[in-house]
Amino acid sequence: MKKSTLTYIALGSNQGDRHQYLQLAVDAIQKRIGDVVQISSIYETAAFGFEGQDFFNACLAVKTRFSAKKVLQLLLDIENLYGRQRSINGYQNRTLDLDILLYGNELISVKDLEIPHAHLHQRDFVLFPLTEIAAETIHPQSQKSIQQLKGELSTSQIKISSEKLKVKTLSLNHYKYIAIEGNIGAGKTSLATMIAEDYKAKLICERFKDNPFLPKFYKDQHRYAFPLEMSFLADRYQQLLDDISQYDLFSDFMVGDYDIYKSLIFAKVTLQQEEFNLYKKLFDIMYKDLAKPDLYVYLYQNTERLLENIKKRGRSYEQKIPADYLENINKGYLNFIKNQQHLNVKIIDISNLDFVEYREDYLKILEEIKS
Repeated sequence: MKKSTLTYIALGSNQGDRHQYLQLAVDAIQKRIGDVVQISSIYETAAFGFEGQDFFNACLAVKTRFSAKKVLQLLLDIENLYGRQRSINGYQNRTLDLDILLYGNELISVKDLEIPHAHLHQRDFVLFPLTEIAAETIHPQSQKSIQQLKGELSTSQIKISSEKLKVKTLSLNHYKYIAIEGNIGAGKTSLATMIAEDYKAKLICERFKDNPFLPKFYKDQHRYAFPLEMSFLADRYQQLLDDISQYDLFSDFMVGDYDIYKSLIFAKVTLQQEEFNLYKKLFDIMYKDLAKPDLYVYLYQNTERLLENIKKRGRSYEQKIPADYLENINKGYLNFIKNQQHLNVKIIDISNLDFVEYREDYLKILEEIKS
């Protein structure tokens, strides 16, 4: 999964309620593209390159996981949504004008996309608001700071408007420890990683790649079920004990892509009864020592989508997992959740969501977690 890139976007409008159009753009960018982390003041300038009403201009800093090309397409969609019709005839009045100025430190020159923006260094209505939020940022071509580029402009008639833009944000800081759970291929690691990055949370990810019994188990479940489950239990117990006890003072909370109780759920499905009875005795001893999440999120995904996700991520030893095995795991989770009295549990059906590809779906999940 792609990490976030800090992207700077210019906003402009000189038609209708200019402030309202800019605010609609901020809301749409937050919803569709990424977290708006900084907003400049609004600057008012004369129309550039044609006769028209004065513009309102502003700049945003946005953290996005999408490629620059995808961001451009989403910006064009937002412009179109609010009545902008781009013309090949040059400058014109517009309800909304959205441009990518910088995309990390990247240099991009392809059809319809030039980053850094080709005229960034020449325009006061870009450099004044951009300097507010990115003064020390280095232009990757000129190697000058945005502050330096602004200083090279001739005297400008630009002025600051009294109107302000704002962004609606979601807070999860009322939680200290969130466990994201789900079946194989549900997307729990992706979601936990995204939340950790966006909210500066400490991330606890299961170390399944280090388990030598896992590929063997998928080839011969009967033979390797007990050593697999025992090794997973020992590793999960040690990891949670270490990570939770060493709480990171620089993180607002912790988010994990598993809870220790998954060990019992999987063991119930994979082990013979006598093996399970022995396993449960050891599990109960360990379980008492561990901190419990104050929110347990279960991502429900239908079996068909699980199999698609497993195929897509391409781990060779997972490709022959049978559908009935996934269904039994899902039943185990739901039975566990149904009988829990001491956990704060939230089940979120993501069967029709794709929170990696569509930010709107990601925000829906965050809203459910917050509520």
